[in-house]
Amino acid sequence: MPVTARARIATGLRALRRRLRHDRRGTALMEFAFTLPLVLTVGGWGTELAWLAITNLRISQLALNLADTASRVGASGSNGVTQLREADINDTFTGIRLSSGTMALGANGRVILSSLENTKQSYDTDYTQRIHWQRCFGMKSGTGYDSSYGTAPPAAGTDATQANAGTTTTTGMGDAGFKVMAPQNSSVMFVEINYRFQPLFGSLFVAPRIIHYSASLLVRDNRDFTQVYNPTDSAVTRSTCDRYTA
Repeated sequence: MPVTARARIATGLRALRRRLRHDRRGTALMEFAFTLPLVLTVGGWGTELAWLAITNLRISQLALNLADTASRVGASGSNGVTQLREADINDTFTGIRLSSGTMALGANGRVILSSLENTKQSYDTDYTQRIHWQRCFGMKSGTGYDSSYGTAPPAAGTDATQANAGTTTTTGMGDAGFKVMAPQNSSVMFVEINYRFQPLFGSLFVAPRIIHYSASLLVRDNRDFTQVYNPTDSAVTRSTCDRYTA
């Protein structure tokens, strides 16, 4: 190859290098390509953590709302005493289902409502702390979903007999160090919600888990604690805890 040709090629290459060195076209695209995986990872992780925090907040509020509602419902009689009916309990459950919206609380969790009472029934010799009755809904079952703090038989509280008196407890309900006990001649509506958290991105950032919250409130009215009523003219299916329905 003639020297002049080689010189022209070398000169052209040097000129090309100079142009490339100073060419800034496509810089933003390259930078975006390098940073996109990091942005997506951080953004996805932050979004998932925010969704987990929101779900925790919603479950805690649902538990508190159910305890509050259950502490107020019932049919007031002419004597000023309120009778709690199975229909009232079912109505409170309907309310929490609607409040949970797209969470599908019934399909993805378990809700337990317990009446922790400190009363002297006709068959008692003294005031007794007991889980007089429990009502539930939700499809999930087993460890982590069913009650962690005590159970009562399905027939408990359905009449005023000792056979259906429920389960005596001397320690109340709740986690160790935070147990709740009912005052004498009163009752606490104790709520447990166990919900299977559904991550937005599978298990990529946060693994599926059971979110657990409990709440309790004193009964607000002069309630009849002998039983949960189910009048014949308006009888409904009891939401007993041997049933698993959404």
